[in-house]
Amino acid sequence: MPSRSDDPDPRLSRLSGRLPDPLPDDGTSTLLRGGSVILLAGAVAVGLLLTVLGGVGVEGAHSNSGWFALIVGAMCLPFGGLLTLLGAAKWLRRRSLIRNR
Repeated sequence: MPSRSDDPDPRLSRLSGRLPDPLPDDGTSTLLRGGSVILLAGAVAVGLLLTVLGGVGVEGAHSNSGWFALIVGAMCLPFGGLLTLLGAAKWLRRRSLIRNR
């Protein structure tokens, strides 16, 4: 049945005449935002370590602040990457649930 041009919203249910219920907030955007911020913080720490803070040698960083940047990068890169990956997986699942409604 073709949609009429005077319909207020083509997504209206034919039987009930109202919009379908949206999916509840499952924290996908929070995971994506938080994971990407943590990942960015780790990348900045490693970038500063390699350029400004003296670099890394065979025995580790060359300064105290370099060691701190190395620790921050070693914690933030894997954790932020996993959070971003989890958020992306939840986003893909949510997108498929919306399409199958």
